[in-house]
Amino acid sequence: MAVATNLLAACLLIAAQTYSIPPAVLLGIYQVEGGKVGQQVGPNDNGTYDLGPMQINTVWLPSLAKEWDVPVSTAKKWIRDDPCTNVGVAAWILRRNLDETGDLARSIAQYHSRTPTIGSAYRRKVVGSMQRNGLMKVD
Repeated sequence: MAVATNLLAACLLIAAQTYSIPPAVLLGIYQVEGGKVGQQVGPNDNGTYDLGPMQINTVWLPSLAKEWDVPVSTAKKWIRDDPCTNVGVAAWILRRNLDETGDLARSIAQYHSRTPTIGSAYRRKVVGSMQRNGLMKVD
């Protein structure tokens, strides 16, 4: 268990550095998502599934498969079963959102949903988790 935890921690730090995302935010999302390596959850209301530790939605599979020049089935396996790929994709999604919005809070919300009320509720969960775990100071 310690090896898996240490690997995930290393993956979080590498992904945060690679995509210039605060590591505390990635950890907060991980704590809220609560996924595990090899896990597939769903189907969601829209027929998609959530994969791995960061619960990456399968809606991302076609664009990632194209980017990586692999079949969708391979992209799915990598995201579901490889912790560093999973966390890297989460950081990539956050970076895309941050580049689009220029707002970290909004990019956290959009990680979960582009519907403002749903995304805002998710952001509050992530921020609350970060505060409870000493990753963020409360003013």
